[in-house]
Amino acid sequence: MEFEAIPGVGEKTAASLAELDDAEAALRDGDVAALARAPGITEGRAAAIARAAVRMEHGDDGTFLATDRAREVYRDALSLLQRRTVTDYAEKRLETLFPSSSRSRIDEVRAFAERAMERDPDPAVLDALEGVEPLQSTPPRRVRERCLATTDAERYAEARDAVPELSAEIVDDGRDVAELARSYSTVIVLDEEFAGIDVPGDVQVRPDALSRPEELVPERLLAFFAENRDRLEAAAAVHEAAGTEPACPLDALRDGLSRVSDDGTVVGDDELDRLTAAVDDLDAAVSTAESVANDHLRDAIREQDVTIEGTDFLSLVERGARVDSLLSRELADEYDEAVRRAREHLVDSLALDPGEADLLDRLFDDEPTFPVERDEEVVARLRTELAAARDRRAARLKADLASDLAALRGPAEDLVRDALELDVELAVSRFARDFDCAMPAFGDAGSGFAVEGGRSPLLDVDFEAVDPVDYEVSGVALLSGVNSGGKTSTLDLVAVLVVLAHMGLPVPAERFELGRIEELHYYAKSQGTLDAGAFESTLRDFADLTAGAERRLVLVDELESITEPGASAKIIAGILEALDRQGATAVFVSHLAGEIRETADFDVAVDGIEAVGLVDGELRVNRSPVKGTLARSTPELIVEKLSDESDLDFYDRLLDKF
Repeated sequence: MEFEAIPGVGEKTAASLAELDDAEAALRDGDVAALARAPGITEGRAAAIARAAVRMEHGDDGTFLATDRAREVYRDALSLLQRRTVTDYAEKRLETLFPSSSRSRIDEVRAFAERAMERDPDPAVLDALEGVEPLQSTPPRRVRERCLATTDAERYAEARDAVPELSAEIVDDGRDVAELARSYSTVIVLDEEFAGIDVPGDVQVRPDALSRPEELVPERLLAFFAENRDRLEAAAAVHEAAGTEPACPLDALRDGLSRVSDDGTVVGDDELDRLTAAVDDLDAAVSTAESVANDHLRDAIREQDVTIEGTDFLSLVERGARVDSLLSRELADEYDEAVRRAREHLVDSLALDPGEADLLDRLFDDEPTFPVERDEEVVARLRTELAAARDRRAARLKADLASDLAALRGPAEDLVRDALELDVELAVSRFARDFDCAMPAFGDAGSGFAVEGGRSPLLDVDFEAVDPVDYEVSGVALLSGVNSGGKTSTLDLVAVLVVLAHMGLPVPAERFELGRIEELHYYAKSQGTLDAGAFESTLRDFADLTAGAERRLVLVDELESITEPGASAKIIAGILEALDRQGATAVFVSHLAGEIRETADFDVAVDGIEAVGLVDGELRVNRSPVKGTLARSTPELIVEKLSDESDLDFYDRLLDKF
């Protein structure tokens, strides 16, 4: 796929997408989480890119929502779905759903929606989803105990790009490699010519190492699992709560996560713990060992039976007198005992093995001296040996654990993605259940519609209190009715049903059938009479609308408010005539239905939302439009009510005027 061919994707964004492992699959699947892992691309931007890619794939030109009011209805309908998501991901993912005239796109989403409606939005699953987020990529972390070495400048540059976590060094010969081995626990040489090199330290000749960077830097994979531990565990909990088949074995995943710490190091290995503690505690342990030796010698000196009293002897020593001139032959044994105790303390406190303990032989001087003092070179050498052993052990454990986790990386990503996608499905399921939805049925001919038991979810009342509406239109119709009788809400209902159906989603109705529509034109009620310029612009819009209007659905709310009532009736009649000739489907809400019908040159269908009457001053209305009925106005109903309640002829004469 040519990324820059996607509408709205420029060179910079295309370059970011190219850094993903499989951007094409992510674009095809609308995988917002995967797209958002590209550098500089947010989830919102990822959703827009995915939406554009889907449009391109299905040949959708994005013109279905042809007016501002149509787009408002779509946003309102989409928000109803988004409010039923748990994760931010699902909220953004739903933005890849849009109304389309493409049959392939509608069918694709319908298949998804039908599966989603079978999902059970169990509260336990919704609670588990609270902790699920898209997996995070981890930036490279510097690994200081290993380095790469090569004689080739191009390979050096390749190494720096492929494995930024490790230092890369240019070497000329074995001496340079040996020098590096003194500074790093492990040196990985990339040139085959060094095979068989014999230098002190851990030097590995691996010419093909750059082809398997995960083996060079197991920390990369461990950091991924450490960074995403909570997300992975939350996703696992979602699958368990939902009873769905997880993409990866949860026991193996949890075992792997238990073996890596939050900073990406391996935990649970006694030998590594011992070496780490020995390095960390070395200085303190040596100081304590010195105290052990000196305490023993101090006690021994006090007890010596010599010409100089022990306390005086001790005082002289502490003022700097030479021990070799003051200590008697008998104290030499005590000195050896003091050193032995000091070494024994070090071995015990640091849990040194026999080989490491041998390094302590030169830690204290063989000749008696007081106070006993460490040899810093021996301490440094011991520290180096312990640190190198620790790093080698850690590297081996990391490599082993990374090898175990490598097979889980892809399935773990699928595990989280499936949990996030489950949230998308559950949002559709919750929407369908909350609004008593059914899947719409598409016909092949015309752009008409028929709804039974439709209830608008856009009304600002409790959904259970919404009266169901039955309405069918094929061709051009005028919708009449009393003020506040539900004419505008009927248009909104039709619009939201059409939008949801063309998104491929269930609709809030017992039954909804419609022809496949190419464009939805919904014009909201104008706020007051338009000035001459705005009036002219509106007429131009309708002139364009009537050109090639087949498979368009036109919904218009009280267009007569744009100008004087007499002129409005003539203008609306002319527009309806043009739409009728084009074979379009249209519903015009108007209080001038009678005048328009008289003016039009064809038999305009007039439907009415009838008022049952006034009860205690409240208007009672049958919300389903009645075919072929010009609904009575509210003033007529009030006059009729007064006529029934009074003996005055005045009300009867007024009623005759209607």
